[in-house]
Amino acid sequence: MSADPPLTPEILLRAYANGIFPMADSAEDSDVFWVQPEIRGIMPLDGFHVSRSLRRAIRRADYTITFDTQFADVVRGCADRDQTWINQTIFDQYMQLHAIGHAHSIEINRDGALIGGVYGVTLGTAFFGESMFSRATNASKIALFHLVEHLNARGFTLFDTQFQNPHIQTLGVVEITQTDYLELLTDALQSNAEF
Repeated sequence: MSADPPLTPEILLRAYANGIFPMADSAEDSDVFWVQPEIRGIMPLDGFHVSRSLRRAIRRADYTITFDTQFADVVRGCADRDQTWINQTIFDQYMQLHAIGHAHSIEINRDGALIGGVYGVTLGTAFFGESMFSRATNASKIALFHLVEHLNARGFTLFDTQFQNPHIQTLGVVEITQTDYLELLTDALQSNAEF
C-alpha cells in the first residue's frame, strides 16, 4: 500500500506510534509503502548476547563510539547494498526526523573512517531500529552492543528491530506477536527518555 498523502515527519511519528513503518522496494523506486508485521522482532534490553569473539573485539577497543555526529553517513552506509529499501524520500524524511530530534545514529570509527553504525527513531521510551551496516568484522555488532548499553542507561524500555534475521538473532533478538508488541509500545509511549 503506497504512502498517501506524502510523507512528513509528523505522519512518520504517528505511524511509529501505531506500530507501522515505511519501506521502499528499492533505492530507485520513488514509492513508499507502510509495513505492519504480524510477527515483530525486538531486542530485549536485558538480553543482548555477547559471543566470545565479540567480547574480544569490544575489549580490543580499537575504535571510537559517537552518537549523532555522522547521521547522514550512517543512513548512506545502510543504503549502500545491492538491495535496499532506503530511497531518496525515506532518506530525506529521516534527515528531517534527525533535525527535530527523533532520529539518531551510533557510529563506530576506526583510524578516522566510519566502519559501522545503526540508526533509528525514538518516541517515548521506544527506540525503533531502522538499519545497520558494517564495513569491518563485527562493526555492526559492536554498534548494537554499545547502543543497547546506551538505551539502558537512558531509560529506554523497548528496542524494536522490526524483523528478526539470523544475524541479529544470534545477538538476542526475539520474535513476538504484533498484539504483544503493541502492548509494549503503548507502555513505552507513556513516558519519555532522552537519547
